[in-house]
Amino acid sequence: MLKVKIFEKNDEKMKFMVSDLSLGMAGELRRIMTSEISTMAIEWVNFIKNDSLLWDEIVAHRLGLIPLTFDVQFYSLKKECKCKDKGCAHCEVTLVLKKKGPCIVYSGDLKSTDKKVRPVYDKIPIVELNEEQEIELEATAQLGTGREHAKWQASVVGYKTDEKKKDFTFNLETASGLKPEEILTKSIETLENKLNELSKRLSDSK
Repeated sequence: MLKVKIFEKNDEKMKFMVSDLSLGMAGELRRIMTSEISTMAIEWVNFIKNDSLLWDEIVAHRLGLIPLTFDVQFYSLKKECKCKDKGCAHCEVTLVLKKKGPCIVYSGDLKSTDKKVRPVYDKIPIVELNEEQEIELEATAQLGTGREHAKWQASVVGYKTDEKKKDFTFNLETASGLKPEEILTKSIETLENKLNELSKRLSDSK
């Protein structure tokens, strides 16, 4: 079991130390925190109307980068869902947007079919609409990992080390709908599972 000491934390950032860790394991833990933890993001966008000055592709890209909250216990990765990747209420959620100018369209204007799935921040600008311009779309969000695309990256992480003591001090900032302690807990569980699996394979090969 890894020894973790938390120095400070809030809903967005956390500073903590992990003891008795090798340099390689520290790098692996950092990689897991950034690219192997599932988060929610918009994957598909169906444009019904877009009179704005931005192309559909640019608006869709902006929508994909909006971090979304979600129920960790309820949603599954599509490839691991009971629906066998067909898409259902346990692996997909729909968000709709309909606005008419003049106005700036913000992330908070997205309306979700699940109240637990919503933008982390309401004031992320998406597009500006001039007089008589309209935008209407339906977006589908699903879980993914940073390994697949940066829009699913769970966090931004850096660390420094005292190699003599094998102590590593991490600075973690969430880039998703997960809180820092959720990312850390899931990452440590993932690392320990990997180590246990490696140990089992080594034992089986003897």
